[in-house]
Amino acid sequence: MPQPAKSINRSPWTWIPSLYFAEGIPYIIVMFVASDMYKTLGIPNSTLAFWTGLLYLPWVIKPLWSPFVDMYSSKRNWIFWMQLALAVMFFGVSLSLHLPWWFPMTIFFLWGMAIFSATHDIAADGFYILGLNEHDQAFFTGIRSTFYRLAMIAGLGLLGIITGMIIDRTGLETVQVDVNSVPASEITQVITEDDVIVPKSNGGEPTILVFPKEVNIPLPGVSQDSSNVFFVLSASPEEKVIMSFGQKKGSQDISLITSGLMEFDQSNWNIPQKQTIKITGNLRERSHSVFEAKAGDIPFGWSVSIAFLGLLFIGFALYHKFMLPRPPRDTVKNLEDEKDSYLEIFASFFRKEGILASVLFMLLYRFSEAQLTKMASPFLLDSRESGGLALSLTEKSFAYGTVGLVALLVGGILGGLLASRHGLKTWIWWMALAINLPNTVYIFMAYTMPSNLVLINAMIAIEQFGYGFGFTGYMLYMLYVAGQGKHETAHFALTTGFMALGMMIPGMMSGWIQEYLGYQHFFVYVILCTIPSFIALYFIKIDSKFGKKVEAST
Repeated sequence: MPQPAKSINRSPWTWIPSLYFAEGIPYIIVMFVASDMYKTLGIPNSTLAFWTGLLYLPWVIKPLWSPFVDMYSSKRNWIFWMQLALAVMFFGVSLSLHLPWWFPMTIFFLWGMAIFSATHDIAADGFYILGLNEHDQAFFTGIRSTFYRLAMIAGLGLLGIITGMIIDRTGLETVQVDVNSVPASEITQVITEDDVIVPKSNGGEPTILVFPKEVNIPLPGVSQDSSNVFFVLSASPEEKVIMSFGQKKGSQDISLITSGLMEFDQSNWNIPQKQTIKITGNLRERSHSVFEAKAGDIPFGWSVSIAFLGLLFIGFALYHKFMLPRPPRDTVKNLEDEKDSYLEIFASFFRKEGILASVLFMLLYRFSEAQLTKMASPFLLDSRESGGLALSLTEKSFAYGTVGLVALLVGGILGGLLASRHGLKTWIWWMALAINLPNTVYIFMAYTMPSNLVLINAMIAIEQFGYGFGFTGYMLYMLYVAGQGKHETAHFALTTGFMALGMMIPGMMSGWIQEYLGYQHFFVYVILCTIPSFIALYFIKIDSKFGKKVEAST
């Protein structure tokens, strides 16, 4: 049998996990990790927010060039070349961090990464449709979501840990500062810049000096409700030192209100630089936090981590060059036979039967969840006086990053398994209930204000399981809409554009609504926002056979 025929039958397990892991990595780097990188490198919030915010644009407008991916070359070729291009972008960012014009250069390569990543998404999602029958599309929906999520964990968690370890081992020794909130009567001295002991000699290796090492902040109710910490180096550094100062653990109501970043060089190494700590919540009792001052080789840490991603994507490109199957519909000849004009590809999407109801469904299905997602973390972290649960950052991260993640993955895989057995139409209403009704756990937590971490984690697990199960139905419906007729790749990109719009607009307004209503009434409002999704669901049509395994005829 010829080699192409053999590769057609390659197991989806050999390429779906790696393909969707590769799809998630550049997105998470551009959208989240880049902000962390710039923050640690001393870029002001306003600057990094503006430029990294613009980087989302390629994913928003990717439907505009999705027809070209559909019209020219095979999806298999697009995937290979986009992964190689992404490797080049990773190496570009890594090398640029050591250049004088490093900020505009890294922004340039991140822009390239965003464009190539959005194009890779189009090709990968199109290949998923072309490479699988409807039954396998349903079954593997949960699997692809699982590995996309794992990529997000690797990008946000593992990459940050590796970078932090490199930074901690390449720079100055970390210094710890204990911070306490105490009654004003116990504060007998206020440290000023005049109390800093400025080093006179600039010989030897520099170390971080902090004044004072233990900080007492007065509880609210007095005019002086903050305290200052001053930093200098013990000797002149050979190169510029970027020092970061931030909270390691403790009360979230004790916060740094300055930037947390300082720069020392040969001209200012012994000039004190100030950081201000203040009680930002409604704290009324003694509390404790630990802050740390670090001054590692930050550019080197990020450069090594991001260069590793470049090597990883070379590996992905080579692996997928040989392991991706060759679906008959993804050949260049077939593309020539089916090629239509750019405008015709768009127009054919809006001529699909029942497309108005489909678009409304894609916009409204997550109307409730989009608003809950934005306010869930602030609710968990906010002080109890403000209506939140006052979890520490570590406790919140464990709840969502471990317990919640496991529940979400189980829900997603179970949703794909059931839809592949009985069809999407059988389960779509149950999936809509699953993504919406578990949001009531936040009403329960907002009114009962539990402090038991086991109970809080259980509530989050319920909500995340429902989200994973319900989101599977959403993904499958987008595949169903895109698969009606030709140009599945471009049409699926259009459905993801409506998905992004349906998340963006409700998410943008959720903060204002929460501030107006308060957490308790906001979560009740969120449940009321589930009604439009059920109304939209009532009007859509789904073929009862979609997702089921088609038995071979004898």
